[in-house]
Amino acid sequence: MSQLVRNMPFPFPDGKFPLELGAVVQRTVSSGELPALVVIHDDENDWLIGDGVTDASDPAASALSHVQHVVDRDPTVADIATMPCGYAARRPSRSAPWVIEEWCYEGGDE
Repeated sequence: MSQLVRNMPFPFPDGKFPLELGAVVQRTVSSGELPALVVIHDDENDWLIGDGVTDASDPAASALSHVQHVVDRDPTVADIATMPCGYAARRPSRSAPWVIEEWCYEGGDE
């Protein structure tokens, strides 16, 4: 895999995640233990991918990883590569469709 780059110009060419794009990914998702059920594209153009269960505030629960590793495990994650900054995609299960809504960090109005 190529070098990991966290902040890449958006929107992505062809509406696809670049191979080198990195994200903060919960270890349960990286390992395949749990599916990706939450994907956040924050207002700083960072991507965060979680399982919707694990406490995201625990720094030991996540690591930097290529988004492509998540897409390789679950190709439906590629469906949200065009999601703009400040939005989150959620779903209740891997087989459910993504629901995209505006998103901001708690206390983000400061």
